[in-house]
Amino acid sequence: MKISTKIFGEIEIADEKIITFENGIIGFPDLKRFTLLHDVEKGTNAGIRFLQSLDEPAFAMPVMDPFVVKEDYAPEVDDELLAKLGDLTEENILILVTVTIPKDLTKMTVNLQGPIIINVDERKASQIIVEGNTYPVKFPIYDILQSRKAGE
Repeated sequence: MKISTKIFGEIEIADEKIITFENGIIGFPDLKRFTLLHDVEKGTNAGIRFLQSLDEPAFAMPVMDPFVVKEDYAPEVDDELLAKLGDLTEENILILVTVTIPKDLTKMTVNLQGPIIINVDERKASQIIVEGNTYPVKFPIYDILQSRKAGE
């Protein structure tokens, strides 16, 4: 499948790289097919990848591994919410959080309250809302990323 994206230009997506969100993502229930992309020049080590919509090629959402900025991230999720994703194991689960990148990069945040859970084997995903106030919607990450970068 070929699509013309806003960020990456024209790209070809193999069928095995398509991730399906049965209920769409929060705020965009009609967007159900996505793929994960990253800047080839920066590699995946840059931390931020893009959840690129295949239904709306102009839509790509920055995402990242929450454990990069919050090592003890352990949201409690009702098993019922994850049942449609199939059998999740430590080997096939990928957890991502959305990243907000404002003009002032020092105000960059991640949404720890609305993680995206992906069953890598079945390419099924869901964005869920973590109950309670344990994790914020806007968790500042700029200083954390800078200190990690300095330590590399």
